[in-house]
Amino acid sequence: MADNIKYCLGIDIGGMTVKGVVLDVYGNALVEDNIATNSENGGDAMCDNIASLVNGLLARIGADKSQVKAGAGCPGIIDSVNGVIVFAGNLNLKNYPLAAKLKERTGLDILLTNDANAAALGEAKFGAGREYSDSILITLGTGLGGGIIIGGKLFEGNKSAGAEIGHMVIERRGNLCTCGRRGCFETYCSATALIKRTRYQMEENPGSAMWTKYTSETATGKTAFEFADTDLDAKEVVEWYLKHLSCGIANLVNIFRPQVVMIGGGVSGEKEKLTEPLQRLVDKEIFGGTDYAPVKIVTASLGSKAGAYGAAALAMEKYL
Repeated sequence: MADNIKYCLGIDIGGMTVKGVVLDVYGNALVEDNIATNSENGGDAMCDNIASLVNGLLARIGADKSQVKAGAGCPGIIDSVNGVIVFAGNLNLKNYPLAAKLKERTGLDILLTNDANAAALGEAKFGAGREYSDSILITLGTGLGGGIIIGGKLFEGNKSAGAEIGHMVIERRGNLCTCGRRGCFETYCSATALIKRTRYQMEENPGSAMWTKYTSETATGKTAFEFADTDLDAKEVVEWYLKHLSCGIANLVNIFRPQVVMIGGGVSGEKEKLTEPLQRLVDKEIFGGTDYAPVKIVTASLGSKAGAYGAAALAMEKYL
């Protein structure tokens, strides 16, 4: 352990909000806060807000910046070696030197990675994956993202552009994805895809019990799961969703064979209603069966804190 380092700071940059946390060298959270991202006013305005958050967090604990190492998770394609946002559509940024800009404003060298990678590292170090050396996080939200941990280390791939698990094809010539391919994992298994399928099923079947509480405009990712035990149409949606989700997970399992797959994002709120049937379906698809190298499927535990904690863990990995 580096004697002069006492704190690791993590920043999670979202489309609307930037979250920050300061951990001590043992992983205990000392202070947390958030601020508006402000990327709509440009990269420099966003950096001003992030710097304000960083400086405020460190001031609250009286930290000397020479004792601080930091990391940040950011959406999009990230050049983690040079600390550059290659492309982030949600932030409207391209080839933006985020690490250098933040150093100008904070005096800190800030390691940078993709936000989903940071979340995976957070869960691996401090959350549902902390007992395992090999894990995969899958986040089921507006899109489908995640990250891969191998031997306790974050896997980023060539030029840190890998681990885009949402864009693995699971349905050849399937639905068109925003990335331009057809049949992507994200297109079938994001919360957005689940909502779309639920609303379609309701419109096709006006007698569904789901109509007693929701309309096809108000149905959410929870609707089908809520009625699955009593309504055949809802059950059909859930089975459709689980079939595709288990296919994607089984593909990842057979390639990487982690010890655990963690499910995060909005849909993970279904907890055992999601993970238990998924476990049964994936177990049937695991190459060679489950006796030799079983894989657990669990709900992620850190929620919206995973990205910031994982960003702090980036600094821990490198400097401690």
